[in-house]
Amino acid sequence: MDRADLIAYARGERPADLVLRGGRVADVFSGELVAADVAVAGGRIVGVGTGYEGAKEAQLAGAVVAPAFLEAHVHVESTLLAPFEFARATCVRGTGTAVCDPHEIANVLGVAGVEWMLEAARAAPVEVLAMAPSCVPATDMETAGAALDAAAIASLLEHPGVIGLAEVMDFPGVIDGAPGVLAKLDAAGPRPIDGHAPGVTGPRLNAYAAAGPGSDHESTRLLEAREKLRLGLRVFLREGTPARDLDALLPLVTPVNARRCAMVNDDVSPSDLLHRGHLDHHLRKAVAAGIDPLVALQMVTLNVAEWFGLPDRGAIAPGRRADLTVLGDLTSFGAERVYHGGALVAEGGRCLVTPRDPPPLAPTVHVDFAKVRLGRPAGPGARARVIEVVPGAIVTGAREEPAPVRDGRLAADPARDLAKLAVVERHTGASGTAVALVAGLGLRRGALASTVAHDHHNLVLAGADDASMLTAGVQAARLGGGLVAADGDRVLASVALPLAGLMSPRSIEEVAAEHAAALAAARELGSPLEDPFMTLSFLGLEVIPELKLTDLGLVDVTRFALVDAVI
Repeated sequence: MDRADLIAYARGERPADLVLRGGRVADVFSGELVAADVAVAGGRIVGVGTGYEGAKEAQLAGAVVAPAFLEAHVHVESTLLAPFEFARATCVRGTGTAVCDPHEIANVLGVAGVEWMLEAARAAPVEVLAMAPSCVPATDMETAGAALDAAAIASLLEHPGVIGLAEVMDFPGVIDGAPGVLAKLDAAGPRPIDGHAPGVTGPRLNAYAAAGPGSDHESTRLLEAREKLRLGLRVFLREGTPARDLDALLPLVTPVNARRCAMVNDDVSPSDLLHRGHLDHHLRKAVAAGIDPLVALQMVTLNVAEWFGLPDRGAIAPGRRADLTVLGDLTSFGAERVYHGGALVAEGGRCLVTPRDPPPLAPTVHVDFAKVRLGRPAGPGARARVIEVVPGAIVTGAREEPAPVRDGRLAADPARDLAKLAVVERHTGASGTAVALVAGLGLRRGALASTVAHDHHNLVLAGADDASMLTAGVQAARLGGGLVAADGDRVLASVALPLAGLMSPRSIEEVAAEHAAALAAARELGSPLEDPFMTLSFLGLEVIPELKLTDLGLVDVTRFALVDAVI
C-alpha cells in the first residue's frame, strides 16, 4: 500500500478490510485503555477511533485489543521445535514477532544453519527475526562444528532477516579488548548489540557497556540488574525453563524505568511452552507482582520494538503493521484472537495456519564410540573438582570432594549424589572426551544423554555408571541427535532431534509428549529436577559461572581457564 492509499483509508474514505469494533485498545504510548475501533487495510492499521467501515467486522464486546507480543531474546532450538512449529505454538499465545539468537544451530552448521532457520520460518504466523551469532564457538575451550569470524557476521548482517549482533558472551574478550571480539562489535555498526555479562560489576561492567552491548538478560540478582540499568543497559528479565529470574527481578521495575526493561524466555522447553505459555505467562507473573498491566505490556511490545529498530510494530497506531492480539482481560492475558499482518492466524487457542515441513538437513552427529573413553585416572586419596547444579538457574557452584575411585579411575557415587559427567565431541568424528563429576542431578542409577549442550552442542552424558552412559549415548547418536534416558542396556525413553541434533520436525504436542516421557524416566532414575535434560544441556556452557565441562576439559569460568578435574 502506498502512502496516498494509506491516507485515504485513514480518513475513512474507503472501507477497510477489517474493523475490530467495540473493543478497548491497550495504548502502550499513553498507558491507557481507550474505547476505540481498530481499522485494518492492506495488512496495516489505518485507523484507531470511530467512524470506520469494513468489508469484515468483528464485534469484541469490550475485549482488549493489544499489540501482538514481541519476544526480545529466545533460542528457538531450545524449544526442540523447528522454527515454523515454534511460530505455530507461540502465535496462539499472542506473540507476533520473535527475535532469536540462532547460535545453537550456528555452532553446528555455521552461516548455513542461520540461513536454514530463517528459511524454515518463512511465511510463519510469527515473524522470526535473527541476530547474527557473535560467539561461534563461544570460546576456544570447546570444539564446535563451525566458526563465525567478523567477516561471516558482516555477511549475515546483509540478510534482511538479520537485524543485529546477538548476545556477546565472550565478556572477558570484550573487557580485555581482544581484537577478534572487537572486530565483531565493529561489524555490527549502528545495529543493536545484545549483551551477556553474568555477574560482571564495577569497572569491568563499565568497560563492557562502553564497548557497545546495549542489553543484558543474564541478571539473576536485583542489585546486579540495577547496576546494569544505571549504566545504560536495557535489562531483559528472563523467565525460561532452566533460569527463572522474574521473581527476583520484578521489584526492579518502576513506572520511571520500565521503558528500559523487557521480559524474555531465552531457553524454554516444549512442555513449558505448551502448558505454561510464552510471554503471556510473563505478563501474568508481572501483573500478579503488582506491575500495572499497561506497563507490563510495554515490556513485551513497544520497548522491544524500539530497541531493535522495528518502528512498524509494537503498538496500535496508524501506519503500523496489524499484528494484534485480542485479550479477554489484562489478568490472564488469554489470547482470544491473534492477527498477523491483518490476517487471523489464531482463535480460541488454535492456530489456523497449516503446518509446513522444515527443509531437510544432513546428519550432524558423528561419534565413533570405539574412541570414547569414559575412564579418568584417579589414585587413592585424590580429590575431585565437582560441578554443583543450582536448581532453577544455569549458573553452577564449585566444590572439592574426595574422589570416588573404582579400579584406579574416577567413578560416580550415587550415595553422595555425585554423577559422572562426560562431554564427547560429535562434529568431526574424532570423538574426544572429557570427564568430571557433577552434584545435584540426583541420579541414583542409569544415565541421561543429550546432543543439546550449549553452545558447542557436543554429546553430553551424565550417569551413575559407564554402561548406562554408553547405552544412552549410542541411542542419541542413532537417532541423529536427541535426549535419552537409559538404565544399563535398556533405553527407557527418548526424544529424536534429527535437525542438527537440536530440533524435531514433529508438532509441539508430539514433542512435548515425548519430552514428558523422558522427564518421567529421568525421575524414575532419581532426578528431582524439573527438567534435568535442560539442566544437563547447560553444564557445558563455559561462559556461565562457575564450573563447566566441555569436550576439551573442565573450565573454571571465574578464571576463564581449563583446570584439572582430579586434583
